[in-house]
Amino acid sequence: MEIEGIFGNTINLLGKSVDLRAKNQNLIASNIANAETPNFIPKSLSFDAELQSALQNGLNGQRSHTVPHPRHIPVRNAGSSLNSVTGKIIETPSKMPGKDGNAVELENEMGKMAENQIMFNASVQLLTKKFEGLRSAIKEGK
Repeated sequence: MEIEGIFGNTINLLGKSVDLRAKNQNLIASNIANAETPNFIPKSLSFDAELQSALQNGLNGQRSHTVPHPRHIPVRNAGSSLNSVTGKIIETPSKMPGKDGNAVELENEMGKMAENQIMFNASVQLLTKKFEGLRSAIKEGK
């Protein structure tokens, strides 16, 4: 039995979320590090819509009707759809760049970093709980 059969797409989704949030954290840290670099434009990783789309496409699969029917069985290929999500690096310039052309707003970047860290930690905690459940099921099955 594959691991997807045990948890569905939850493990793949949480794993991909952790990976993407780690990449985004690096971009935000780079923005903060370059807060005094002339003409620097901050960047972030946009992936929420792409992740949601991959999950929906993988769960919906091929259907005979355009409107989902409650009796349809979802096709289990969301894992492969999720693997293709890489996110898109976008520039996030300030509306009021400094005199040197630097567009980093430290308060904004610190807020983004805190939010991203919270979401990263939540994904890791959920993954941990999933694996604890598996470990518990294995121990009870002995």
